Amino acid sequence: MIHNRDSFLNNVAAQLGRSRNTSVKPERNWQFRPQDKTLTDKTPDELMTVFRDQCQLIHTELIETNGSKLADVLEATVNLYGGGPVSIWQDPRFIEFGLDGLINEAWPARNIEVNEWNAARGKKNVAEAERANVGITFSDITLAESGTVVLFSGAGKGRSISLLPHKYIAIIPKSTIVPRMTQAAQEISRRVQAGETIPSCINFITGPSNSADIEMNLVVGVHGPVKAAYIVIEDM
Repeated sequence: MIHNRDSFLNNVAAQLGRSRNTSVKPERNWQFRPQDKTLTDKTPDELMTVFRDQCQLIHTELIETNGSKLADVLEATVNLYGGGPVSIWQDPRFIEFGLDGLINEAWPARNIEVNEWNAARGKKNVAEAERANVGITFSDITLAESGTVVLFSGAGKGRSISLLPHKYIAIIPKSTIVPRMTQAAQEISRRVQAGETIPSCINFITGPSNSADIEMNLVVGVHGPVKAAYIVIEDM
């Protein structure tokens, strides 16, 4: 629900000394639009090369696999990162990509705690994410140029899963990889224009947390996951 939108916009228009425009969409015509051309001539495999190179620059481990090996690769990555507790999204893609057996059977059988985000439990989700060793989500859109995963938060997809655990793993269907921010913005706009409900919180995450604020010395793992891994699935 959007509250007080009309009164707010009317007040802004009044402060600008004009009536509020409710019908005519302003035209935006730029003479040059390099953002529409950058990397758009690349094939999916060429974009993957760009993405692969960028992951090295942002200190992010990149693992490439296919659907049949995904469960084994994910399990090995979690083991490498020290095991559980594990926090995950409540996301149907975990089932679609054949990970339900690992999450619901294999890990619990080995006493690896798995906590799925459930909006009905409120702040308990945040507390579980905070003490989790590994957080796992899927990427909704992936930017080759910057090595960025775009996450659409929602009722079962709390942003804390990617921000609070000690390590973070993003599962990336190769089909989600686009050249850069331009295409992500265009895709989000397309969904809005089609009437799709878009989450109010969309996170752009580029590898593990890092900072070079102090004397330009880069420190990785300052205020969030200290390590990050991207698992790209060949799904095209």
